[in-house]
Amino acid sequence: MNHSLATDMPAFLTLAQLSALDNEGFVAAVGAVFEHSPWVMRRAWARRPFADRAALTAALAATLQAASRDEQLALMCAHPELAGKAAIRGELTADSAREQAGAGLNACTPAEFAELQALNLAYRQRFGWPFIIAVTGLSRTDILAAMRQRLARAPEDEFAEALSQIVRIANIRLNALLDE
Repeated sequence: MNHSLATDMPAFLTLAQLSALDNEGFVAAVGAVFEHSPWVMRRAWARRPFADRAALTAALAATLQAASRDEQLALMCAHPELAGKAAIRGELTADSAREQAGAGLNACTPAEFAELQALNLAYRQRFGWPFIIAVTGLSRTDILAAMRQRLARAPEDEFAEALSQIVRIANIRLNALLDE
């Protein structure tokens, strides 16, 4: 089977199938797991074959660690703010929209929405990128508490945390695409 086009892809891929794809097919299959940043998967492809999910996760983390700080920052800035302008305008990726809705961010009370907006602004002003958290399995209350807590962190600690959260988000998105 030719795996170079997304339309040729099975609904779910095994790690063996994913590892066997050429670079173009690999990026077509899983490149969207990193928000507007298929370059991550383009580079992670060189680290295949992936023996198991842990090896895939390690490859993703290593790919991000090997990227330049400017590339890492660009990846962070590609993420939308939680319940932010992109959400209001309906401009989120399908994954982000589903994840934010799953956490109830599309059903905020006016007070929660106002606090989210204020925390988003304070976070971006302090760190220079949007607050990033894997929202799957979290409530609005959990997210607001994490925003308040993480706003007090040192910039380098928060930079590392944001990258860690991006890998978590990618793994959650990969779970929806992989058959194992």
